[in-house]
Amino acid sequence: MEGERLTDVKNLEKDIEVVESGYEFLLAYAAQGRPPHDEASYPTPHARPTLEDMLASMQNVLAALGETQHEYELVIAEDLRKASATLRFVLAQPLMSSELVDNLNASIHLRAVLTDFFLYSEIFKPAAAEAKPAAESEPLFRKA
Repeated sequence: MEGERLTDVKNLEKDIEVVESGYEFLLAYAAQGRPPHDEASYPTPHARPTLEDMLASMQNVLAALGETQHEYELVIAEDLRKASATLRFVLAQPLMSSELVDNLNASIHLRAVLTDFFLYSEIFKPAAAEAKPAAESEPLFRKA
């Protein structure tokens, strides 16, 4: 978009990584079949610290995008607001369970942020210096 500049993702990489790795942890947590429990009385690892870290990182990215006028960054910001509300809702629950976390993992709001981050991070990756010219690369479709 002409005249609009993207936020420097380099400053956001750590926060994006916290959200992405947190989601991976939550997938494993959900698979453990933990019943609703007070985390203080249940063996570690606990989901709550990961959720808190993810929420803090989402808020950092949202703050960094605060002045943006770039259309896609505005989409990311809106998705971050929705996912943050979802995380706060889960964190407000006194008991944590695998089922609760599994339902969070399925949330379209959290998945939208992850997809936003994957796409956003991809455009900032440097092009491979050794990339083959198109003529030398494998064809997309092979003839039978």
